[in-house]
Amino acid sequence: MADVPDKQIKRLKILIQEAETSLAAAKELLVSLIGDDESAAIAQTDDIAGKVIEGVFDGQNMVGSDGKTYPVPANYASKSKLVQGDILKLTIGDDGAFMYKQIGPVPRKQKVGALILDNGHYFVDVGKKRYRVLLASVTYFKAKPGDQVSVDVPEDDENVEWAALEAAL
Repeated sequence: MADVPDKQIKRLKILIQEAETSLAAAKELLVSLIGDDESAAIAQTDDIAGKVIEGVFDGQNMVGSDGKTYPVPANYASKSKLVQGDILKLTIGDDGAFMYKQIGPVPRKQKVGALILDNGHYFVDVGKKRYRVLLASVTYFKAKPGDQVSVDVPEDDENVEWAALEAAL
């Protein structure tokens, strides 16, 4: 097997993650349309047109007010620098498209730490605390393990597991 450049491997990982997110969103939409029973008749799509759900960002997904978990595209979460606890609004379009909007950002603070790759997941080590960060953010900033990075976390970060990567320093 020929040597595959790291850049291509990283791009493939991102494409797989995006595909998994899209698949999860499609499955969630299907369940919302026909319920858990796959033999149920398919509901009319206009029954869900314009459906709006509010929820809380947990670091990777939105936990809706209906108790369901909705996948948030990693690129959107990274670009918007969402932090755990932010309030989101999900609008499900006529065509089944998921559109997220941040409607209630929590107060934030910035911290600086070292980027770590541990068991396939990226973390930022800030003193005695470790925060997970999204792969999409790491690849966007072209950060590597050992790099100093700046992250955003909620002001009250006592039980917070996730941070938003602000910049590679």
